Amino acid sequence: MENVYGTLKGFVDPIFVVFVLLLISLFIFWKTSKKKTGPLILLLAIVIFYGASIFPVANYLCYYLEKDYIKKTITADQNTDVIVALGGGAYDISYISKTFPSSTTVVRVAYAADYYRYNPVKYFVCSGKGLGKLPEAEMMAKLAVSLGVPKEKIKIDSRSVNTWQSAVEINKMFDKKDIRVGLVTSAFHMKRSERELKKYFNNVSPLPAGFLYSSPMGNPLPRYIPQSEALYKTQIAFQEIVARIWYLIKKLF
Repeated sequence: MENVYGTLKGFVDPIFVVFVLLLISLFIFWKTSKKKTGPLILLLAIVIFYGASIFPVANYLCYYLEKDYIKKTITADQNTDVIVALGGGAYDISYISKTFPSSTTVVRVAYAADYYRYNPVKYFVCSGKGLGKLPEAEMMAKLAVSLGVPKEKIKIDSRSVNTWQSAVEINKMFDKKDIRVGLVTSAFHMKRSERELKKYFNNVSPLPAGFLYSSPMGNPLPRYIPQSEALYKTQIAFQEIVARIWYLIKKLF
């Protein structure tokens, strides 16, 4: 019954409904159109949409981005001097005049604070301006304090709006470049973040705070039904792939 329930949930996902409507549109278009160029373009769009919306494709893309951190156990040096937590987004709710950290940001700070519990460091860095009215790093600092990180150990970078700017601002905080840095961000974002931070610091240890990739479990059928969650993972993966390419191009100029 659980397998049936999981399959039924996939059938009511909005992405699956859109997929079905696209198939119906293709059938009607194919039957009524004298020229087949339009239907063929629509067919190509449907194939791409389907591929981007199923878990096998989304999982493969996420694995490609995160494989270096999946294949080995990640532990920062016990003598880590600094923990750097990179922001993952924030949003405003104008009706109540408040800014909230995204779930990604919360996970990163919580993971960094948990690491601090067992490996107290000299400094705990919160980095990111975000798009909200309140700087993302300030919200991260408040959350870290609530999770047990002493306020006097926290350094805030509330100016950077992207990964390379975070590295630049963090570089300004520390004169010594041989300090041991424990870098906390999402696994899909870690490779690019590592590269940027290693431009300035000699010892950077990755501490991935979460993975998009997940091992297949349960009934395999729902994994091949177009779903919103799979499309979201594909979107994140494509954005990160484009960002990696852009950062490599940027190095040439």
